[in-house]
Amino acid sequence: MLQMLPAVSTCFLDPSQTGFFIGNVEFMSRHLSALRSHTPRVKFAHKLLSQEVPTSLRTLSYTSQEYGKDPISKRREVYRQNVDLPTILPKRKKKPYPIPLKQIKQAAKADKELAQKGIEKPLEPGKNGLLVPDLIPVAHELLDAWKILIKGLSHLLHVIPVYACRECSEVHVAQSGHRIQDCLGPTNEKRRSFHSWVTGSINDVLVPIESYHLYDPFGRRIKHETRFEYDRIPAVVELCIQAGVDIPEYPSRRRTKPIRMIGKKVIDRGGNIEEPKPWQSADSYPLLDFDTQGASQRFAPPPPVDVPRIAQETIEAYETVRSGVRMLMRKYTVKACGYCSEVHVGPWGHNAKLCGEFKHQWRDGKHGWQDATLDEVLPPNYVWHVPDPKGSPLIGTLKRFYGKAPAVVEVCMQAGAQIPKKYLPMMRLDIVLPDSEEARSVA
Repeated sequence: MLQMLPAVSTCFLDPSQTGFFIGNVEFMSRHLSALRSHTPRVKFAHKLLSQEVPTSLRTLSYTSQEYGKDPISKRREVYRQNVDLPTILPKRKKKPYPIPLKQIKQAAKADKELAQKGIEKPLEPGKNGLLVPDLIPVAHELLDAWKILIKGLSHLLHVIPVYACRECSEVHVAQSGHRIQDCLGPTNEKRRSFHSWVTGSINDVLVPIESYHLYDPFGRRIKHETRFEYDRIPAVVELCIQAGVDIPEYPSRRRTKPIRMIGKKVIDRGGNIEEPKPWQSADSYPLLDFDTQGASQRFAPPPPVDVPRIAQETIEAYETVRSGVRMLMRKYTVKACGYCSEVHVGPWGHNAKLCGEFKHQWRDGKHGWQDATLDEVLPPNYVWHVPDPKGSPLIGTLKRFYGKAPAVVEVCMQAGAQIPKKYLPMMRLDIVLPDSEEARSVA
């Protein structure tokens, strides 16, 4: 991989010295993403060969503001040419913590020391039951973008074909399913790991992640016996409700005084208030706009002229949803199971014994709660990028030359939308696909 070197100042060499300049360049930077700022170090070991001047060794180091950027001129953000495909986490292993375990232990130790001294735990708005005023408009914008995203995908799926494997979670966006042998379903041996394709739906593109709706997230925990007393709604909608969006069908408690905690014990939560009964109003949000279930049947196929416009609005709504969820998760706690896909919006997880993943017998079916990440609340659901949707299907021999993209991005791109540049490196658009016979000769 070639890398451009900055111009060397003329003061580096003595004009009075004569001879030849021989330079050896040694790169000492680690392989990091272009988006992360670091300080690459370059060593120039040069020798001045002359009859009068003895051989000398000099070292020059430079510092750039960000790898891949010009330190002097302000240019647009430069992304790497290609990036690795997302790793698939093993199911027989716990998910890694989003926060390093060392930091978790240090924070727990600090809370324990405060509790032993009888000092209350300092909590910021969002963590103490109060709303964050600056994030209320963000929550409303996020919920509006969520509805646009569901509506746009429902329109596009009438035009862009999507296939899903009936045996595993593989999804493919093209005129026909691919021929890559990577199915991990229960009967994959009979099919030689080929996928069993069926027509996909919006739930295959936008994976539904639901959470229990709580009137008071800081109140009583959900028990296994009382789990049917609570509604299940999309986790994005529940996050917006707790961030300040008022939906009459799903009321939420708005505190005027913060909760108080010493260690892990809540010493003042303002009392337990009986949850009011939900009521319906003509001015409230329609519940059908929040859910992806049956969304394709609610919207008719769009005219061919409007498809690129709908695709562009959909991809913009998708970016708004992801950025909004990221901002809200910085202030409001969201928990995720370290073994399965269960998500809970609140300061602590529920006690429903519904986990059936790795070593669930040891935990009596309880979830292993940890801090959630953005991809757990809104899974990107990566699919293979198809350069020519109407061409021949993808094959396994050329698997390492194909790229990937989130399913929503792939659908919008095939519908004619302009894709954000951050997705292009993983899609590997600059790689020319060789013939199947030439694949073995490619280094």
